[in-house]
Formats: sequence, C-alpha cells, structure tokens
Amino acid sequence: MRAEPGVLAPGMMLAPAELAKLQAWFSPAFPIGSFSYSHGLEWAVETRQVHDAPSLAGWVRGVLRHGAGRSDAILLGAAWRAVCAEDWAEAAGLHALAAALQPTAERRLESLGQGTAFLAAVAAGWPNPAIEAFAAHCPGETAWPLAVGAATAAHRLPLEAVLPVFLHAFAANLVSAGVRLVPLGQTDGLRVMAGLEPTFIALAREACAAGLDELGSASFLADIASMRHETQYTRLFRS
Repeated sequence: MRAEPGVLAPGMMLAPAELAKLQAWFSPAFPIGSFSYSHGLEWAVETRQVHDAPSLAGWVRGVLRHGAGRSDAILLGAAWRAVCAEDWAEAAGLHALAAALQPTAERRLESLGQGTAFLAAVAAGWPNPAIEAFAAHCPGETAWPLAVGAATAAHRLPLEAVLPVFLHAFAANLVSAGVRLVPLGQTDGLRVMAGLEPTFIALAREACAAGLDELGSASFLADIASMRHETQYTRLFRS
C-alpha cells in the first residue's frame, strides 16, 4: 500500500494500467498537436543561437530549469492536488493563473491548444467523473499543465511518476523540433535527450514538493524568441 495518494513508496512499481496510461498519454502520437510547436526554438535556430547539439542541449536545459518546464511542473502538481481533494475553487483559480502566466500570444496558443486537446482526448478515451467536474468548474480552454494535472489526478496516477514523464515529453518535443530545424541527426538528438535526463529527473523531484509561492521563471531569451517568432518570415512551427 502507498503511504499517501500520488507518492510511490520505496521499491513500489506502477501498476500495469497506470503505466499504460502514461505511455499512451505522453506518446508523440497522442492527438494534441505537440509536433507543431517549437516554444520559440525556431527563432533561436534562425538567429544561430542554436546551431548544433551542444547549443540545443543548453537551450532546452535552460527552458526546463529556468522557464516553462519548471513553472508548468509546479502548476501541474498544484492542479493534481486540487483535483484529488475535489477543491474546485482552487482548481478554478489555477485554471485562470496558468493561462495568465503565458508570456506571449504564441505561447498561450501552445499551452492552451495542447491542454484543451489533451483533456478532450483523455475524457473521450478514459472518461472519469472527476474530469467532468473539472471541466464544469473550469470552462473554456485549459493550459497544458492544468489539463495533465487534472487528468492524472482523476485517474489517481502518482504525481511522483507523472512529473518526470511530463518533463521528458516536453524536452523530447523541443529536441525533436531542434533535430528538424538545425538540422541534426537522430543520434545527436538521442545524445541530447540522454544528457538532459538528470535535469528533468531532479526538477520533477523538486516540483513534487514545491508550492505556488515558488512559481517564477528567468528564461527571458526564450520568451523573446517566442515574441520574435510571431513575425518570423519563414516558419515551420506555430510557436
């Protein structure tokens, strides 16, 4: 037995059904359109700030540690706890906060587009009363971390397991965009992902215990890249 919901006791493994959900929901094939967003990376490649595997690794590590990766992980944890407690007032406040924190129009499109699609897909394939309750109390578009927090809490997936998978998927999407944009070989992309593992694993551990008072970011260049991407002349990505 787990000591408390969402925390894996030492030596415990995910149940097969839990693992199956995580594999399905964070697969690149899950229909949320993640392949169409670069999080401003396309502008960074255009200006040669990202031009090879090391610079791609540095860019993604910075976004994880100091940008949306960290903030979204904290928001996900807060939403997970609110839905587990059926605190719909708290969930509604987080719903508004997560949307308001998006620094640019394209980043808002990226987060709310993926989150809304994710929640709709999970609700269709894995219906759950808690997801219905969340949608009723938090109408309209839903930011990506809030959608993930709500869906995983509704199905009682352990937060300790959800966070590293969430951050891995975020990093993998950026690396995949970099492989296509720079361009890089697939082997380079795999090396970058392998090198990022300690970052998102440590970040997941920190975010699991973090509160909203610890929200904040310092990824100014990534935010500026997103702003500049809005007027970039040739674009493959939506952000």
